[in-house]
Amino acid sequence: MSIMDNKNTQNNDLEKEDKESAAEEKNIVTEKEIKEVSLEEKLKETDEKLLRSLAELENQRRRFEKELKDAFEFGGFNFAKESLALLDNLQRAKLSVKGDEKLKESKDLDTFLNNFEILEKDLISIFEKNNIKKIDCLKEKFDPNIHQAMLEIEDDKAEPGLIIQEIQPGYMFGDRLLRPSFVGVSKKKSEQKSEKNEKKEN
Repeated sequence: MSIMDNKNTQNNDLEKEDKESAAEEKNIVTEKEIKEVSLEEKLKETDEKLLRSLAELENQRRRFEKELKDAFEFGGFNFAKESLALLDNLQRAKLSVKGDEKLKESKDLDTFLNNFEILEKDLISIFEKNNIKKIDCLKEKFDPNIHQAMLEIEDDKAEPGLIIQEIQPGYMFGDRLLRPSFVGVSKKKSEQKSEKNEKKEN
């Protein structure tokens, strides 16, 4: 083998080695890139999961705060509703005693009625301290959200739809309706009746 052939072989070998090392370097670069991309993706994924978890925690905290507030404000709603029966019965008992003919002759009637009134005022005071308030409805416009019409009363002097009789008082518990007011609502006299009345007057 000549010196020239030997050199050519050596050059070919060197070129092969250079190509192989270049290919290896390329492979190393691509592996690094893949690792970097996958690390970035993983980091992004983890970041998104963390943000979602934080959002869920914040929503749960808000829900819990609202439930706690509602429980604090309206936890006694059912108890308050049931307690209205005490006041109703007390007021009925007072009217019953006032209307009793035998008790009217008694000297102690006034004292007895005063005791009823003291109990009634105490109970109303306790209600007000606990944010239970009576709905003032007389001479107010009928509102189906807080009033319940039990009867219509013909009255030409009053504006139609005006409450002119309270049958049973209604109550609010904060902003919530505890019980509607049972009321009598005014309406205009019917034309036939008013014509008959006019004829009678003539």
